[in-house]
Order: sequence, then C-alpha cells, then structure tokens
Amino acid sequence: VIPKLQRVIGVSYLLPSRSTVMLRVFEDVKKAVVLKPKPYTIDNFAFKLHYRITALTLLVATALVTSRQYIGEHIRCISDSGVPSHVMETFCFFTATYTVVKHLNSSMLDAKFIAHPGVGPIGPLGVNSQEPIIRHAYYQWVPFVLFTQAIMFYLTHKLWKKLEDGRLRRLVEGLEFAVIAFGEKEITVGGHKIPTMEGKAKVLKNIRKAFLQRLYVSRTWAVNLILCECLNCIHVIVQILITDAFLAGQFLNLGPEIITNGLDSNVDVLDVVFPKITKCTFHKYGPSGSIQSHDAMCVMALNIINDKIYVLLWFWFTTLFAISIVAIFWRALEMILHRRSQKFNEFMFSNSRAGKLNPWNVIRVMRYCNFNDWLFLYYLSKNMDGLLFRELFKELASDLDNCTEKPDLSMFDKDPDGTEEKLMLKRKT
Repeated sequence: VIPKLQRVIGVSYLLPSRSTVMLRVFEDVKKAVVLKPKPYTIDNFAFKLHYRITALTLLVATALVTSRQYIGEHIRCISDSGVPSHVMETFCFFTATYTVVKHLNSSMLDAKFIAHPGVGPIGPLGVNSQEPIIRHAYYQWVPFVLFTQAIMFYLTHKLWKKLEDGRLRRLVEGLEFAVIAFGEKEITVGGHKIPTMEGKAKVLKNIRKAFLQRLYVSRTWAVNLILCECLNCIHVIVQILITDAFLAGQFLNLGPEIITNGLDSNVDVLDVVFPKITKCTFHKYGPSGSIQSHDAMCVMALNIINDKIYVLLWFWFTTLFAISIVAIFWRALEMILHRRSQKFNEFMFSNSRAGKLNPWNVIRVMRYCNFNDWLFLYYLSKNMDGLLFRELFKELASDLDNCTEKPDLSMFDKDPDGTEEKLMLKRKT
C-alpha cells in the first residue's frame, strides 16, 4: 500500500531510512537508561566505566541485534522448490546452521573451488557424514547474553550503593549553594535553596561530628569501596571467560588474530566465528516414506552486526581490565603515600574541588587518620565546594587536636624534610 501511495503523491519519505531507524533505536535505549550525571560522587572514573559506559554499550548492542528494521531479516535461505522458503528459513534459524571445516580455506576460495568460506560439498551423507563441521547456534542467544551482561556490569555498582547506603549524600545534602549563604533567612533561587549562615554552620558541624564518630567506631566505608573495585576487576575476567565459552572458545583469540592477520584475508577469524554464508540441511519424508535431504545456503544478515559487536567487546574488555588494574594499583599507592608525603596530599586535594589546603592543617588531620578516614575525607572534598571544605578541614583539625584520644603515630613519617618543624616554629612566632 505504501509504495503505491508513494507513486501517487510523489514523495519518498513515508518509509523511514535506516539512519532514522538507528536514531529511534538509540532514543529507545536513552529512555531506558538514565544518562544524567548525579550530583554526588561515590566512586572513581574506572568504576563509572563499568556501570555506565560498559552497561550502556551492551544495551545498545542488544537493541541493534534485535532490530529487524536495521539489518532486515536475520536469515535468508536459498534452496530447491521442495521446501517453502519461509519453512526452510524458520527451520535453519532455530536448529542452527553450520560450515564445513575443510572449506575454510583461502587457497580454495582464491582458486574459485568454493563460492564462500565454509560452504561446499560435504559428502553423500550430508550433515550425518564424518566430515568435521562447525555448528553455529549461538546467534539465537546473542541478545539475551548481551542484555544479561549489561545487568551484571551494573550489579557491582548496585552492591556498592547498598553498602554505602547514602552516607556521603546525607552528609553533604543541602550544601550545593551553601558557599553563597549570606543571610539569616533561607531563600530559593531558580528552584534551588540557599541556606542561612546558621544552617550552613549546622551542616558542617554535623559532618565533623559524623567524621569524628567514624574515626573510632566504623571504618567500613573505604573498605567496602576497595572491595567493590577489586570485584570489578574480577568481574571483567569472568565476563571475558563467559563470552569465550559462549563463542565456543573463539573469543580469547579474536583480538590477536585480527591484529596479526588483519581483515584483508579472504578467510579470516571472523569468517570462522561469524560466517555470513552458512549451510543448512532439511530432512523430510518423501511420498514413499524415504527420507529426503534438502540442502540450503543461508545468508546470516545478523552476523554483520554480531562480528562488529564482539570485536568491539574484545578490545573494550581488554581496555577495561587494564584500567581496573591501574585503578587498584593507584589505591595501593594512595594507601602508602597518604601519610608519608605532604606533596601527595596537596596534589590529591588540589585535584578535587578542595583546592589548596593549609599544610599545617593537613599534617594535624593526617596524624589522626588512617587510610579509611583519608579516603572518606577525599570523597567529601569531591562532593563539597572548595571554600566549604577548606573551612570544614580547618575546624576538623581543631576538633581532632581537642580529642582526648591519642593519635596513632606508628605509621607517620618522621618529617625527613623538616616541613612540620618549620611550620611549628612559624606558628610559635
């Protein structure tokens, strides 16, 4: 009906183009995934790559694989007239197609002995002969596996949110515009509340109180974060192994083969893992009850998308694993240097929103804090305005000096460069 209507009224935009369909696919994914950045940060860049970029990439891949509008029919088969084409295509899609191992030969393809890689004569018994073949049944499960992997990459973030329980958010909530608090009455500008000076001071006092209570009671916040970061690294390895098992052991070598041989060869690794042309054999009873075999050659249109998705996933999983390892080593470096290097603390807090802190205050606070407390302070600085955090840090240093508990100095550096002594002399004068 639509083509006739197009000819009558002389327009060609009634049928959506493939680019339009692609945009609709991405719009559907965008509606299902919240891309708006959150006002509070409770993890690092490497962690975000797992539950945002990777999960979103897998969801987009799922949408592409299941989109018939973009790749057309998933399978089209050419066979004799003995079996209707729609019956043959349905049968081949659900019972798996195959390729013949001996025909995955670039020399035979160059010599025109075979028409397509893996497609050729298999012997008088067909699929039941002793010829080695490769069955391709995974394509039925690709969208389900990709979607499950997307959910699994989000689970570590969900676990960390459950363990963190909104502690950081509750502490800094209401301080978004506290830096411009100057009145005795709370005002609202553009839907945002600006607290009073008294309200700002009360929130800062609550943060100091909560931190001091955590200093001697509960230090699980940083431990849980580091455990979840290690879990991310392990999870990437698990996903690589799952994908390799799903693709019958072909995924691990996919990247090295492409890097080594490229894609210029007539028969490359992608033709073995994701063949575009495959064989299929349909058996039925003839008029006298004998079994008849109907051979078909099938065009696997969905493998045009599948091969690109899994090549991308190989390189992305490898990159993600490397970044996750670097993030864990960086945590170890933080653990070593946070109480041994004044310059390291200045560098870390200056790269957050805190800016430059008073060196004397840093020394005073670090004497009382272990790594768990330091990491919590660092994430506080990332979620607060720099001026507010410097004010909080100064008052926190005074509070810690007034504590009756003795600080743990066993791991503190004895100030080899004399920085602390100079600051103390300057303070006395």
